[in-house]
Amino acid sequence: MPIPTQTLPPRPLLRDEVYVRLRDAIVDGTLAPDEQLRDTEIAAWLGVSRTPVREALLELGRSGLVRALPGRSTVVAPIDPQSVRDAQAVVAAMHRLAVETAIPRLTTDDLERMREANAAFTAAHAAGDVETALAADHAFHDIALAASGNAAVRTVLAQYEPVLQRAERLRFGSTEGHVSAARHARLIELCAAGDVAGAAALAEQTWQSLAIEQPQTPDTPTPEEHSA
Repeated sequence: MPIPTQTLPPRPLLRDEVYVRLRDAIVDGTLAPDEQLRDTEIAAWLGVSRTPVREALLELGRSGLVRALPGRSTVVAPIDPQSVRDAQAVVAAMHRLAVETAIPRLTTDDLERMREANAAFTAAHAAGDVETALAADHAFHDIALAASGNAAVRTVLAQYEPVLQRAERLRFGSTEGHVSAARHARLIELCAAGDVAGAAALAEQTWQSLAIEQPQTPDTPTPEEHSA
């Protein structure tokens, strides 16, 4: 039988759909840290077989969002400071590379969309709307990423950015969001001026600055200063 000539619209693989649903549920807190993940329950929730669920859990394990306990069960990984530091070093380097490549390609329209995204981010943070702030932040950084045209960078970020996104909710729910908006504005200025070195350095610093707010106990000294 010959392959049909009709072109069908692109559709993500079922395991990819399951991965995205589980990833988003972990990042937004629907599935809490240390919560047990049973493939039968997840399959019933998503209306799929257990096979794509198992495949998605393996991929989430490689990203550091899921942890398999030997001989026991699979659980949502807690927000671990070392894992976040490892991920942010990679993510920061990827965004630096994206900005370096993107600056000669950024158009006037791209810069305007960056300004609009930052304005939306600032407004959402002022209103205490963390979900909208995170979406606007993603839209802001995605403009340079798209302009870079580097598919390998996108692949790496898809694996490690979700680890940071859980931590970002702490930052954007605090006064740190104001600092992020100021960094965005400065990055736009550097991009508009064609300052490749300055913009790339700031892009990397923006992601390296992410701090994890740890609950303090009476016996735990409070750090004198969080990195910003």
